[in-house]
Amino acid sequence: MTAAATAPGTPRLVSRLPRVGTTIFTTMSALAAEHGAINLGQGFPDFDCDPALVACVERAMRANHNQYPPMAGVPALRDAVAAKIALLHGRRYEPASEITITAGGTQAILTAILACVHPGDEVVVIEPAYDSYLPGIALAGGVAVKVPMQRQPGAGFAIDWDAVGAALTPRTRLVLVNSPHNPTGASFEPADLDRLAALLRDTDILVIGDEVYEHMVFDGRAHCSLAGHDELAARSFVLSSFGKTFHVTGWKVGYCAAPAALTAEFRKVHQFNVFTVNTPMQHGLASYLDDPTPWRELPAFYQSKRDRFRAGLAGTGFRLLPSTGTYFQCAEYGGLSAAPAGLSELDFCRWLTTQVGVAAIPLSSFYDAPVENGIVRFCFAKRDDTLDSAIARLAAL
Repeated sequence: MTAAATAPGTPRLVSRLPRVGTTIFTTMSALAAEHGAINLGQGFPDFDCDPALVACVERAMRANHNQYPPMAGVPALRDAVAAKIALLHGRRYEPASEITITAGGTQAILTAILACVHPGDEVVVIEPAYDSYLPGIALAGGVAVKVPMQRQPGAGFAIDWDAVGAALTPRTRLVLVNSPHNPTGASFEPADLDRLAALLRDTDILVIGDEVYEHMVFDGRAHCSLAGHDELAARSFVLSSFGKTFHVTGWKVGYCAAPAALTAEFRKVHQFNVFTVNTPMQHGLASYLDDPTPWRELPAFYQSKRDRFRAGLAGTGFRLLPSTGTYFQCAEYGGLSAAPAGLSELDFCRWLTTQVGVAAIPLSSFYDAPVENGIVRFCFAKRDDTLDSAIARLAAL
């Protein structure tokens, strides 16, 4: 008998996530690279961050801030986060017991889910939804209850609060909301927060607020944060991302703000699924936050890119949906005479990437059971010359 015949095989493993494969973002980015397409699919900037931020991190490294920081995060950065939230929303979180620095927004989302969802608990999720939500709920043993957003005639997407209310049951443990909303670009209004608070009043239901695009709200709007609403803040994990705010998505640094009792449970999970976060990055971000100018200028910065992109596509067959926040623009493609008829969103994105040279993401990929709306999502967090090149290609349609 040969050695190969007697060698043990890999034991069978029953997947915790049997329905999860390669993400649409990886797939479309690979297709874009293969065909030399301009990648307006995956949501990351193609421009550099502020050199002053890099200098802050470099100084932290040279000051020997290179060992483990406190599990909950560098105190100076927690202080800076608390100060920013107080300035913007009038709520003072206690840095020592209510602010936790995380390894980006995705880790914060999973940690919050694991901290409060037990097997069999229901979690209400608004669809279309960011792709990490449902796997996180599955890993916790929870049951995702999907509520589709309404499509307003002649407008964009909005949450159907009546449907959210109907989805709540005695088994509901958590509601997961995202504003500004990826992928649709919709943003909460004060009435949305009031309606959510009314639905949850006199319940023990908790809320996760994914607010990673908090500083990308346009047309003079103010970001409506859960942190700024007394009732909701008392039951919410409010999450954000420095990667999104300061154009450093690869640094994977974010934060969670929550009442002390919720934070205590959040940190129990945090200390074992990541323990702590890159030390010099934290010190650098703390120093950089001394000047509020960069995040205060962000709405105008991204609004100019949104407006440039929308103006460039105004004369095409794309029908542009409203984008009141994020750095995403959704568009209907049914009016394009140059495109093959009857394409699904995924097939249209493949055609657009391989034949036109611009990558986008199908909106259907943000639903658990794909829903065909004839809509794709573009990312406009790109240099102006990148946007102009993409517009030139898309204008030919």
